[in-house]
Amino acid sequence: MTLIKLFFIFFYIGAFAVGGGLVASTFMQQILVLKYGLITQEKFFAMLAISEGTPGPIGINMATYIGNELFGPWGGIVCTLGEVLPSLIVLVIICRFFFNFKDTPLVQSMFSTLRPATSGMIMVAMAQVWQISVLTINNFKESGYQFVQLFNWPSLAFFAVCIVFLFKTKIHPIFFVIAGGIFGVLFL
Repeated sequence: MTLIKLFFIFFYIGAFAVGGGLVASTFMQQILVLKYGLITQEKFFAMLAISEGTPGPIGINMATYIGNELFGPWGGIVCTLGEVLPSLIVLVIICRFFFNFKDTPLVQSMFSTLRPATSGMIMVAMAQVWQISVLTINNFKESGYQFVQLFNWPSLAFFAVCIVFLFKTKIHPIFFVIAGGIFGVLFL
């Protein structure tokens, strides 16, 4: 894998990941982990967790992190440019022409189609993170499919407590992200 090829991979991800960082992370996983095997699944989800916990867009954080991991600081810069450049090009074009076409049926139907597709991609990313962090599929198979081995019980309990507090209190979500990072470092 060369730095130029990695730039074009992130350019592709940036061009087609409509819907934000979690959608981009799904593409990144498919391409970088499953197709090319550049990083492991575990390392990818560790990078995703760190990218979600740091300020800034998740997709850009992931591109910077992965580029830096594979090629050092220049890799981080090149991958970030590859991720951002398609959006910049599209934004310049949209800003130039959008107000002329925003009320046309074609534009309205495109937006109504993109919303559920983006939601589905985000749900896929959420399910994958859930599987890595809460489910213990390998232990479940090794234990002869005993239900008690299906879950990582400390993670599941922490998740349940966070969900209850998130919906029952007015605590800002950033504190749950910080608590999740601390929990992961101390207990997993």
